[in-house]
Amino acid sequence: MASRVLFVVYDNGSYDNEFPMGVGALAAVLKKQGHEIALWNQDIHHYPDSSLTDFLDKNKFDVLILSLIAGYYQYQKMKNLSKAINNSKNRPYYIMGGYGPTPEPEFFIKKSGCDVVCMGEGEVTISKLMDAIENKTPLKNVPGIAWLEDGKLQQTPRAPLIHDLDSLPPVPYELFPMHYYRMLRMPKVKSTDFCFPLMSARGCSFKCTFCYRMDPGYRMRLPEPLLDEVEMLHKDYGITYICFQDDLLMSSVEHTEAVCLEFLKRGVPVVWTCNGRLNYCSEELLQLMKDAGCIFINYGIESMDQKVLNNMKKGLRPEMIIRGVEDTLKVGISPGLNFIFGNKGDNKKTINSTVDFMIKYDDFAQKRTIRPVTPYPGSPLYYDAIEMGLLDKDNPAEDFYERKHLNSDLICCNFTELSDEEFYECLRWANSTLMKNYYDKQKISTLAQIDHLYKEKDVTFRGFRHGVGKDGQGKDGLFIKQSNMKSKAITLEGNEIMDGLVNWESSQSGDSERFSQETNNTNGNKKLTSFDFYLKKKKIRAATKKANKKKAINPNKKTPGNKLSAN
Repeated sequence: MASRVLFVVYDNGSYDNEFPMGVGALAAVLKKQGHEIALWNQDIHHYPDSSLTDFLDKNKFDVLILSLIAGYYQYQKMKNLSKAINNSKNRPYYIMGGYGPTPEPEFFIKKSGCDVVCMGEGEVTISKLMDAIENKTPLKNVPGIAWLEDGKLQQTPRAPLIHDLDSLPPVPYELFPMHYYRMLRMPKVKSTDFCFPLMSARGCSFKCTFCYRMDPGYRMRLPEPLLDEVEMLHKDYGITYICFQDDLLMSSVEHTEAVCLEFLKRGVPVVWTCNGRLNYCSEELLQLMKDAGCIFINYGIESMDQKVLNNMKKGLRPEMIIRGVEDTLKVGISPGLNFIFGNKGDNKKTINSTVDFMIKYDDFAQKRTIRPVTPYPGSPLYYDAIEMGLLDKDNPAEDFYERKHLNSDLICCNFTELSDEEFYECLRWANSTLMKNYYDKQKISTLAQIDHLYKEKDVTFRGFRHGVGKDGQGKDGLFIKQSNMKSKAITLEGNEIMDGLVNWESSQSGDSERFSQETNNTNGNKKLTSFDFYLKKKKIRAATKKANKKKAINPNKKTPGNKLSAN
């Protein structure tokens, strides 16, 4: 029997929003089961939270689903929307899921009044839960859920992970307002681009202490079906810019190679960005990515201090970070530099090192700030905070969400030896320095733009909000060189790190820029010869590495071209 299912997509307070990929994945499963899917798009229409009650009173649904990440904003939104849901005379069966409720299901059930929390990966769980609801069978037979029974928490083991991600049903994009979601603005976006997020994998193989992951391991999509979806999005919805939002597309050199090769084979006119790992960077791999259409890599660096990096279990070294970022800039890819402050070992010296690095390698593709580390529920740091007495051991979730994590730019828990006031002074100095540097460079660039306009009489100039004309090379060209900038200097908004994710809630360009005649530069040199060249460079690097290793073991052994000195 088919049920009517409503997905609530909550408002982030922005005029452009990211496509809700989690909702899309669950909608695909439920559609395949024959259920009727509807959306309440608060993200688009900015409805008041209370208006959900009226909507539910006028429209009857069997099931309502709300998914959210952990964060102070999302938590408050959840409470308000839950109140609206529970006040409806036609209240549906209320299901909640996502990174937020999964590690602390009992807390979220009690705060929201929802009927059940789905924990972890959702496809298998939601399918079996819908069967149980329709057939009125016991919830104990559904994997990966939590609920209250006579006031006591009941919980079932997680559903098995889906290892073949390409076996999942396709996202029913036709059910979503794609004309709206493709207006998302991203780093290095052109005014005429249509942007869209996509997942190439799930999970992460690293174990950073501040990070919470619902499920272990790393599972990749095959490049062929992945590029099939990219081509479909381009053909059916005009998408020209793909932002891979999975935790780590650069999970290994082999996976990155395979994805790049498929991009090169297809030659689809789409640029792309991803989250990357500096562990896997080499100049030749980055050049391959550039040739395959990559224009931006978001790096989670977090600190330039080895002790702090070790405490976070980042698996990085400062020299590795510097080399990787320099190579990224060298090949013409913009690096996203993400840092946090307040981990164990952080102090005034470590934040100085971070700011120095950010200023030195800032290509001005984004506005970047530093936020304090937050021990999100489920992360190793969360349990450290409980053990250290920084969160109430008897009710840590209540303490975290109601008293400590009230804003992502303010201290939740202080893991350093600094006082709170010293901590805030470090952040005040750091972010003042970063913002001054950012806007000083924009001032220089804008003044150079004005000089060019009137000295060269540039007839292609379309106004300062549009950028410059063809002769001035736009925001990517002449004025950056004249101003001694490393790369693009444009007036962007937002893109700070928020709740462990990039905050895309502040748009990067106005409507006037969006519809200008500026065209995208497509995907670089999209030829298979790029891949052949990469393989040769990789072979040379491997041979050099092997020779250096051999030389280190036997420094006095004669090798061709390596004569011992007379001394």
